[in-house]
Amino acid sequence: MTTIERPEIISEAFGDPANPPLLLIMGAMASMLWWPEALCRKLTEAGLFVIRYDNRDTGRSTKYKPGEPPYTFDDMADDAMHVLDDHGIDKAHVVGMSMGGMIAQFVALKHPSRVASLTVISSSPVGTDTSHLPQTSDAYTEHSAEGAKVDWSDHGQVVDFIVRDARAIASIAHPFDEAGTRAFIEQDYDRSGGFLSATNHFMLKGGAAWKGRLHEMEAPLLVIHGTADPIFPVEHGEALAEAVIGAKLIHIEGGGHELHPDDWPEISAAIVAHIQAS
Repeated sequence: MTTIERPEIISEAFGDPANPPLLLIMGAMASMLWWPEALCRKLTEAGLFVIRYDNRDTGRSTKYKPGEPPYTFDDMADDAMHVLDDHGIDKAHVVGMSMGGMIAQFVALKHPSRVASLTVISSSPVGTDTSHLPQTSDAYTEHSAEGAKVDWSDHGQVVDFIVRDARAIASIAHPFDEAGTRAFIEQDYDRSGGFLSATNHFMLKGGAAWKGRLHEMEAPLLVIHGTADPIFPVEHGEALAEAVIGAKLIHIEGGGHELHPDDWPEISAAIVAHIQAS
């Protein structure tokens, strides 16, 4: 039996540690920077202690050989708890986006005593057959397939592809800031030392123990979902909200699979209200 050493998970906190803690979990291939610092500070202004972190294989956290991730979704759920441990926090409000929303669901199911409330953004219900729901759009599927042609060790190719990806998942209600997006992705690339290992996220397994058990979730659940999400159409968010008793659902009109600055007021207000109600 091979023992995998506990990875180093890099995190960053904003605000007063005496305030209610809020743990942010980002999605596939995305470092903590995809939780924009300005949004984190907006949440601290509402009286929260906000923590964001780099998932394994992203940012400055431990990276593994591309194509051979020695960890599962369950391990990533445990990583989130290790981040809380590192900050001396027993119980926190948790927000997850996309794949991070799936990890957050596993966290709430696996570690219920440590989750005060759960918010899931632009994600899909875990342990659930979603084959009857609308699937990823044809346009995004076609774009995504082009990722197989990218040399993920080539800075220029990678940055160009991720910029195209950001455009492909963007809101239809707001303008796309290509220059700003490119500058941000360059920053993330440089900080992370490239995204080659991050492609491991598309090979992850695990979570089978939670199949069909969403109804067991104890944490108060808020689902936030864009009505124009091309990766997980809005019906996925609606299915998640229906699966958990008492869950609330907020639609972001025209919202894509992103955290667009123009939507931050609505998103942050919903998160804060949910935490206060919990």
